Amino acid sequence: MSDALSFMEEDLTCIICCDVFTDPVTLKCSHSLCSECLQSFWMTQEVPQCPVCRKKCSSDEPTKSLAFRALCESFKTRKPTAVSGDVCPLHKETLKLFCFDDKKPICVVCYTSKKHKNHKCSPVEEAAGNLKEQVKEKMGRLEVTLADFKKAHESCVEEDELIKEHISVEESKIKKEFEKLHQFLKEEEEKRIKALHKEMQNRNEKLKARMDDLSAQMSDLSERTATLWKHLEAENITFLQNYRDALEKFKHPSAPDVSPEMEKFQHHPIQTLIFTTWARMQNLVKQPPVTLDPDTASDKLWVSQDCTSVQYVQKRMNVPDIPERLCAGVLASEGFSSGLHCWDVEVGDNVHWILGVVGETVYRKKLYKMDPMSRFWCFRYVDGRYMRGYTPVRYIEDDERPSIIRLQLDLYKGQLRFIDPFRNRILCSYKGGFPERVFPYFCTGDPIMPLNVFPANQQQQ
Repeated sequence: MSDALSFMEEDLTCIICCDVFTDPVTLKCSHSLCSECLQSFWMTQEVPQCPVCRKKCSSDEPTKSLAFRALCESFKTRKPTAVSGDVCPLHKETLKLFCFDDKKPICVVCYTSKKHKNHKCSPVEEAAGNLKEQVKEKMGRLEVTLADFKKAHESCVEEDELIKEHISVEESKIKKEFEKLHQFLKEEEEKRIKALHKEMQNRNEKLKARMDDLSAQMSDLSERTATLWKHLEAENITFLQNYRDALEKFKHPSAPDVSPEMEKFQHHPIQTLIFTTWARMQNLVKQPPVTLDPDTASDKLWVSQDCTSVQYVQKRMNVPDIPERLCAGVLASEGFSSGLHCWDVEVGDNVHWILGVVGETVYRKKLYKMDPMSRFWCFRYVDGRYMRGYTPVRYIEDDERPSIIRLQLDLYKGQLRFIDPFRNRILCSYKGGFPERVFPYFCTGDPIMPLNVFPANQQQQ
């Protein structure tokens, strides 16, 4: 029965007020609504229309049905009414008390029952007033917590935006730096291949000239041989008459070397080339720990704009003769009095260079005496010989000529070492300490090949 009434209620419910029709009216589209609900709805519309199907209507269109109205009223009387919310569902008594132990409203009968014996109870109005104040207080704390959560969320949003911005900036930096590396490697590759082709071209030109010379001599010898065969085939008297001329045909240049030594066209193994390129590439990654000080460079040394390269010039430059300037060579911009310091110098095919360290107080307007007593610790390559100061270093072969010299200054141990990093061997070293602050020293007398300074691994070799 209740299911039938429920089903019937759906058909008798106004779409606007969601209740059983009151004074129902029906439109031409067959949709029914409460008369008052329809008029209120039309007041919000410029053109009257059905709230259900949106069909246009006229103001005199709604029609009333007494039978339909009676049906709705009958349904309302037959519909079971729900128990009021302020009535106890067990005893049908008004809920006048609130039980704090069970946290629910109760009636007087419930209060006198065993179930609520010794429970703390108060009248509904009193309990509601107190509990509302408690709830408001807790809501205040809850709202504060909610505000904190909102601030935390806003902070996360801001941080998210900063992270996105940071990622974008860092991504641009990474791309820019790797573009530098790619461009550097591309230029190095092109430069090395160009140098290889140039050297091979020179070698081919020499070889072609030798081949042309040999061809010319071969042609001359072939003609002589043909003439001599004619002399041999002639009559004896004719042969003897031409014998003196025949002897002249035997005069020819000495026989050429049929297996001449191949001319070397590669100064260093490919591994050395790769190592040198890798070392030079470090200039793009970080600021080198040792840079040159142009104010200390002699008037025949040119220092690059980035202060990492020095080259000898044959004509003296017009530079001011300031106290810092050396008579010969150039110093680093920073001296060292403690710690472990390491730097690499690319000497390549430079035929005249001096590397080392000098004391801070040495007189700069005359040539240094190359020994530790004069506070000059150096390693040099001059006239095809390696020298530790004035002492020749005889154990470096021509085919082991280093392209890079690594200087390792250990002021903790008081020693300076010159190392071939590719072969991982010590070329020469100084021990005994340094009495004062020292500056890295560089000097070259080769006008073609500069000296290039770049960072090195400070790990002890």
